[in-house]
Amino acid sequence: MEFVLFEKEAPIGWLILNRPQKRNALSLKLMNEMQNKLRMIAKDKQVKVVILRGNGPSFCAGHDLKELVGDHEESYYHQIFSTCSELMQSFSTIPQPVIAMIHGAATAAGCQLVASCDLAIASDDAVFSTPGVKIGLFCATPMVPLSRVIGRRQALDMLLTGRSVGAKEAKQIGLVNMVVSGDSLTSKTKKWALSIANFSTFTVQFGKKSFYDQIDLDEKSAYEMAIKSIVKNCMHPDADEGIRAMLEKRTPQWKNDEKY
Repeated sequence: MEFVLFEKEAPIGWLILNRPQKRNALSLKLMNEMQNKLRMIAKDKQVKVVILRGNGPSFCAGHDLKELVGDHEESYYHQIFSTCSELMQSFSTIPQPVIAMIHGAATAAGCQLVASCDLAIASDDAVFSTPGVKIGLFCATPMVPLSRVIGRRQALDMLLTGRSVGAKEAKQIGLVNMVVSGDSLTSKTKKWALSIANFSTFTVQFGKKSFYDQIDLDEKSAYEMAIKSIVKNCMHPDADEGIRAMLEKRTPQWKNDEKY
């Protein structure tokens, strides 16, 4: 049984957590499978936007706790959390935008998954938490993307109390972009993905890389990097085509030439 599925509905690629009986817990096997799928997706020119979702009653319950109990060497734990951290960083480094589509619970490393994706949409019954403190295992790795997405105080509240955050509050604190009814979650996520896929592939992927390149820089360095980025973008055929199309009041015909 594959723990991670990939379905292509070009221009959308569906990355599906497929361990429903374990609420899609992130076992080492699942994480390695997902990393391999992401490497494949990154090279697929037909996939313009990726949607990450989970099969079964929950999005993701976090790490498989059965793998964390027992008498293990330090290297064993290091392998699990290094694999997880590399996986989470892959969501920002693959060229395509990744949208997390959340239903049910996104817990601990499942919440980390949400925070690691570029965008997130949730059903109104979704809940989010980093409850490790309740079992003596502080959510240190989920802390990294969570604190960067929702800020220090909001992140510390979730990390130190372990409390559950509903979908409405998750939107208020910036963990998700939008909340929709459960019966419209799939259709609205697809519509959102297609609206992005309709733009120049070069511009979207170039823009995603530029965003992450500048996000942790100081303001002066960020502007210096942004100037270089927008100058390079201006020299791409799609920028010229897009501007001409707007001035001529017509639909642009994107070239998506990646050699630039």
